[in-house]
Amino acid sequence: MIHVTLKQLLYFDALAGHCHFGRAAEACAISQPALSMQIKELEETLGGVLLERGARQVRLTRFGEEVAGRVRDILRSVDELGDFARASRDRLAGRLRIGMIPTIAPYLLPTIIDNLTRMHPELEIHVRETMTPKLIQELAEGRLDTAIVALPVSEPSLAEAVLFSENFLLVRPGEDAGTPVPSAEKLREMRLLLLEEGHCFRDQALSFCNMQSQPPREVLDASSLSTLVQMVGAGIGVTLIPEMAVAVETRSAPVSVVRFKNPQPSRTIGMVWRKTSPLARQLRQISEVVCLSADVLRKRRPRPSSSRKR
Repeated sequence: MIHVTLKQLLYFDALAGHCHFGRAAEACAISQPALSMQIKELEETLGGVLLERGARQVRLTRFGEEVAGRVRDILRSVDELGDFARASRDRLAGRLRIGMIPTIAPYLLPTIIDNLTRMHPELEIHVRETMTPKLIQELAEGRLDTAIVALPVSEPSLAEAVLFSENFLLVRPGEDAGTPVPSAEKLREMRLLLLEEGHCFRDQALSFCNMQSQPPREVLDASSLSTLVQMVGAGIGVTLIPEMAVAVETRSAPVSVVRFKNPQPSRTIGMVWRKTSPLARQLRQISEVVCLSADVLRKRRPRPSSSRKR
């Protein structure tokens, strides 16, 4: 039997993910020389070169790629062993790694954290904010326990729990307040500001405008809802944002907010986790806390009028 330590596997997994000794060492909270020494010892133990070492970054060799996949499986099994132990307890305790997409996290996360820590004080919550494809990948690799995303995900290996639905509102320059609400067809003729490629909210907005089959006449991209709203306030165009974001994002921008006529564009938010997770029962409980958090947030939120100027 070869003598490989769990610490070496963790360090190699971090290095395989970052492809950079400095960033991997920082992620592992150790010095770069210590990380390099552990990787060198791992290579000697396995009898093969894992990395191509360059001046600025490192690349996995073919052998390293094979090992990296097996290491992820081993670390996932170790995590699931810990999950199994936690699942055997009657209370929710220990580490919870939860992911959220950027169009949800800034608005819902504070209430979720407040409720979870109050109701389950022994939970140690770690949050990861990134786009849906990355969250799904990290769930599959065992790097996350659960994620809050827009449904459907349609991934056979994941369980889905519907949390709530919310509408999209139109944000336009303040001087447009009181003018007729444009239809989806009319919106296609306007300068539409959207999130950049990769955000599911972008795809949902394009779907409402029926723009999937042909490129829109004029679309400008941004990296955040905050940037979109500020661009609208500057008179550059119009945008759609989810209702939960309105109070935060429009409070300092000279914009008007208006609801579309029925049927209004909307999205369904849900929580997903691996069907094989030993924490499935506990995650179902957590989804109920998230539902409660969303309901609390919805009651606090002022109802937008048909149009209002900021």
